[in-house]
Amino acid sequence: MQVDGSEHWWFEDRGPQCTLLVFVDDATSRLMHLQFVESESTFAYFRAARTYLEAWGKPVAFYSDKHGVFRVNHPGALGGDGMTQFGRALHALNIDICANSSPAKGRVERANKTLQDRLVKELRLAGAATLAEGNALLPGFIADYNARFAKAPANSKDLHRRLGPGDDLDDAFAWKEERTLSRALTLQYDKVLFILEPSELAKAAIGYRGVELAYRTFDKIRQVQQAAIVENKQLGAALAFIREEQLRREPERRRGPRRRDQHDARLFKIG
Repeated sequence: MQVDGSEHWWFEDRGPQCTLLVFVDDATSRLMHLQFVESESTFAYFRAARTYLEAWGKPVAFYSDKHGVFRVNHPGALGGDGMTQFGRALHALNIDICANSSPAKGRVERANKTLQDRLVKELRLAGAATLAEGNALLPGFIADYNARFAKAPANSKDLHRRLGPGDDLDDAFAWKEERTLSRALTLQYDKVLFILEPSELAKAAIGYRGVELAYRTFDKIRQVQQAAIVENKQLGAALAFIREEQLRREPERRRGPRRRDQHDARLFKIG
């Protein structure tokens, strides 16, 4: 299955520039899945791949270019062959990922050029101006496109594998990083202090050896509001001092994946 993200003015001047994630069957040129997203991010591919797997099952492999979602490209990463978050998710589901040059995935590249012509016109005719409106039109477009351009495969056997009981998509498509737990049962991630509860284990986003642990958080960046000072009379002076210090400092930035990309109140797992 060839996959790619095509950034384009899909909605012309009616809406924002965005990216279309394209999944194409290498054997037949069939469009298997299309999805408009804000950008070609790991979480966008998490959601698109999950939708694809739930509809079709597990392919033998996803074939992509060397985009940072698929392949670690920074210096010192042993030739650029490290495992990304998306690569780890596919590995957990026993799906290969082949991240090579753009010419090697020519079928999806050619599909992108066709879509930038035909799909743009269809969106214009429908008056679509948002990602949600565009995504609503895609199933009908895919059916019409495949009827026109898909080819019969040399071998008609479907090599997708069904999702089994051991295929935990919630766990696979979660951002995972390793942290050291202090003696006080705390750890830090992206300027948030996680305080593990010394109680019965509960489902959450922090785990150890396959067991998920309960926690609460203290966000170092979240600003103290005036209302909080008024409501907490006993801590009023302390909170007022903290707020004063926060207002004097330069705004802090998070280094982890964008919170809004995760579409969930929890930091890691997505629904």
